[in-house]
Amino acid sequence: RVWALAVPIMISNLSVPLVGIVDTAVMGRLADPAYIGAIALGALIFSFVYWGFGFLRMGSTGLAAQAHGASNPREVSAIIMRGFVLAAVISAGILILQTPLLDLALSLLKGSARTEALTARYYEIRILSAPAVLLTYVVLGVLIGIQRTRDALVIALTMNLSNVGLDLIFVTGLGYDVDGVGWATVISEYLALALGLVLLLKNISVNPLTLSIATVLDRTRLRQLVDVNSNLIVRNLSIIFTHSWFTAQATALGNTTLAANAILIHLIHVLAYGLDGFAHAAEALVGEAYGKRSVRHFRSAVRITTQWAVAMAALYIGVYFLAGDWFITMMTTNESVQMRAREFMPWVLLAPVVAVWSYQFDGIFIGATHTAEMRNGMLISMAVFAIASWTLVPRFGNHGLWFAFTIFTAFRGITLAWWYRRVLHNVERSTRCES
Repeated sequence: RVWALAVPIMISNLSVPLVGIVDTAVMGRLADPAYIGAIALGALIFSFVYWGFGFLRMGSTGLAAQAHGASNPREVSAIIMRGFVLAAVISAGILILQTPLLDLALSLLKGSARTEALTARYYEIRILSAPAVLLTYVVLGVLIGIQRTRDALVIALTMNLSNVGLDLIFVTGLGYDVDGVGWATVISEYLALALGLVLLLKNISVNPLTLSIATVLDRTRLRQLVDVNSNLIVRNLSIIFTHSWFTAQATALGNTTLAANAILIHLIHVLAYGLDGFAHAAEALVGEAYGKRSVRHFRSAVRITTQWAVAMAALYIGVYFLAGDWFITMMTTNESVQMRAREFMPWVLLAPVVAVWSYQFDGIFIGATHTAEMRNGMLISMAVFAIASWTLVPRFGNHGLWFAFTIFTAFRGITLAWWYRRVLHNVERSTRCES
């Protein structure tokens, strides 16, 4: 069951970098390098805007998994409707505030006048997909929660592969530039939403549209939704701040170090894509056990998903040890950047054994909807990172920065491990209440 849930997520995650690679490649065929810069800036803006609302996916997974475990299909449908309403309200806010959001982003990112003009063109098209992106978050969250990760894979592949195909048609075939890349993304995201709605209706037994307004707007359930998602918002913003601070610190260390760190961070992201498969499996199985009020199933879900995650982390260490140099040379031909990246590669080799616990506990706590602990743990970890970077970077340079980032990742796991007993205690207490 763990592998059946994890593998589709891993495959869908691996399709994500493909879109960015193709976007860059088609723009790289144009004479002006500003096109590549515009797509890079635009993608960065939307990764921050949309990823900040990733709680719509995570919160939906935990709540749906618990309703699924409790054999309550009516509540699963109600969770869908509540998520859709919240996603629609947020989307409306993004569309209304799109101009000040763009102005703020460009004031922070500081591109050339030409690059910023092209970024604005791309942004004005891509922003139209906000409703599709946020509604699809809810669809994916519920499908993972009810353990239909193969359908989640189909949606992700449809979106990413159609994006690639439309890129080639609009840019290479029809001669568009950033407009073509923008429209390719918008169309693919609405295609994914349409397919997601079809698959969602196929997998649930109660049509959400048949629910009464009183059921959807149940005060207790809404309060739970707000609590879960507000904690995840703070948690996500803390991660965004930490990664932004890491990049800002690397920028101050020079262009060569910045480029080397960018390559190594790609390897960290690939690590996250793989380990997230087992974290998502933990979300679904832990949530199901939590909904069933079954301590035995809860312990089993935690143990087995974590064992496989640790095994995968060990595999990553071996692959990066053997092929790390090859990855570096594949990503840059600049010898000074290659040498700099090799110097800091040991931190990437250390990352799997440190990061696996943070990813895995995230999955466990999302499944149990104990998001307050996730929020508090992330705030503590962010504060520790800030102190560590201020202390270590002036003395040890980029090694100090990577050390601080490793400490941040470790504290993410340590804080949640500290609070894990609280989650287990709640399952045991609810089981006694049921009895």
